[in-house]
Amino acid sequence: MKKIKDIFIEGPINPTFVAESITKHTVKTTIGGHSIFLGQIREDVIDKKKVQAIDFTAYKEMALEKAHDVREEIIAKYGLTCAHIYHSLGEIKIGEICLFVFTSAAHRKEAINACDEMVDRIKKEVPLWGKEILEDNSHIWKENKQ
Repeated sequence: MKKIKDIFIEGPINPTFVAESITKHTVKTTIGGHSIFLGQIREDVIDKKKVQAIDFTAYKEMALEKAHDVREEIIAKYGLTCAHIYHSLGEIKIGEICLFVFTSAAHRKEAINACDEMVDRIKKEVPLWGKEILEDNSHIWKENKQ
């Protein structure tokens, strides 16, 4: 039976958590390169109103299973040493981090390509929804654009 890791963090992802994650990998001496993607809430303008936050929800059981499968497939495809996914749930304000993807491999190209593909697949395949909260407290459901 596969062990499925909980990728979800309530609230924004703290930059200290990112730094600590990187530090933990210094003992893994077969790693030659890391790639990191940090998704940050952008102050978009929709219908002349500024986005103030995104409220993330997920079908958690299915999202965890799908994220696990994506992670395992990408580890195998690129021969990664390790890969990590963290995604926020709840209301995340503009400027805060909501997605942290971290890949490690013997060589940089594999780490970079794996990280890029993992982010794309998370956005396409994992059942997560973002409700964009606008400055007048109205909202619109976010559509992922590549």
